[in-house]
Amino acid sequence: MKSLKKRHSRQAKPKGRKNTKSVSPAYGIFYLPKWKLWAGGIAALAVYVIAFYYFFVSPTGFRWRAMYGDSRYPEGYEIHGIDISHYQGVIDWEDLQNAMIDGCPVRFVMVKSTEGSTRKDAMFTENFYKAREYGFIRGAYHFYSTKSTARQQAYFFLNNVHLTDGDLPPVLDVEHKPEGMTTEQFQREVLLWLHIVEDKYHVKPIIYTYYKFKDKYLSTPVFNAYPYWIAHYYVPKIEYKGDWKFWQHTDAGRLPGVKGYVDFNVYNGSYYDLKRLTIGYKDKQWDD
Repeated sequence: MKSLKKRHSRQAKPKGRKNTKSVSPAYGIFYLPKWKLWAGGIAALAVYVIAFYYFFVSPTGFRWRAMYGDSRYPEGYEIHGIDISHYQGVIDWEDLQNAMIDGCPVRFVMVKSTEGSTRKDAMFTENFYKAREYGFIRGAYHFYSTKSTARQQAYFFLNNVHLTDGDLPPVLDVEHKPEGMTTEQFQREVLLWLHIVEDKYHVKPIIYTYYKFKDKYLSTPVFNAYPYWIAHYYVPKIEYKGDWKFWQHTDAGRLPGVKGYVDFNVYNGSYYDLKRLTIGYKDKQWDD
């Protein structure tokens, strides 16, 4: 038994093999070289910065509003509106009806309806009904998901959203391209959603996106036929050079009737132009 133990001991520690880690003789704790500690710290910091930017600063993140302060109003626009979802909770529509943005009444309300091929916004039905009941021009938007096909998403939207005369055209909110899909494939998918929904309502759907995404992925001429709703925050003037109908200029707005922050938008035209954009306008007489 004694000789066997010695043999195992020699096999466990072959001669010539050096221990590459320093060990505390008292506690048996391993210590890494300083360069590895520095490398790990830098890597952790990089991950933190990327995550912070993505979730709080980027055009699709939650934003760190303290960095930007209160919302500012772009000059030269009189037609203001908001977009809402379940994130705003229960809205006091009587208070909102009399709310003003930069001295102008709220004219339109965009309501989140669906996302992907399975998710309907929890507040859509109530918000969409109340928006018309309280005299706002209303619209419904679908958030495009990378987890299901454009066809599935288009029919899910049509099954859950029923626009009528006086509503704004359906809106496709597209902010992400699926990984592993080429730009050309992605564009075909977006066009498929647009065509399916356009066949239903006989109007060109509105495309919502942020301006850099538009320039990178939706810059081919075929998309120029659609009205655009561009997101570009915390700037006095929109930098997108193409034609646009709506500009979402901040996500840090405050209004009576809405708890917390709400997105502010302007329409690039007159109130009469906004009415002309709505479904059924050509077949119906509108009052100014």
